[in-house]
Amino acid sequence: MSIAPNGDETIYMVTSNFGRNGNAWREADFERALETVIQDLLAGKYRQPIRVVAFNTAERWSEDVSEDIAREIQRRCNLQLTDGPSYLREFVDRYSQQDLQQFSLRLV
Repeated sequence: MSIAPNGDETIYMVTSNFGRNGNAWREADFERALETVIQDLLAGKYRQPIRVVAFNTAERWSEDVSEDIAREIQRRCNLQLTDGPSYLREFVDRYSQQDLQQFSLRLV
């Protein structure tokens, strides 16, 4: 039995920091993987995320998508005029572009 997914599915894995217990990879739901990862990050399912990687074994590729995920989280927070969850701040700051972060300043 193979641990690789059947079919042509893109899988997303999130590395989280569990403090003294170290780092671990956590798999996202297959059904709506990319959106699920973003929603789960915003909901706090992944505390202290370090990196998000996507891979597709059928197409033989993998990619670090941390920057794309961080920019999308920052975009959604900007649209809601919020700073976003504090547990995501380090992840978003590390991977999102500075010009997108500037947008989050509130205008009075």
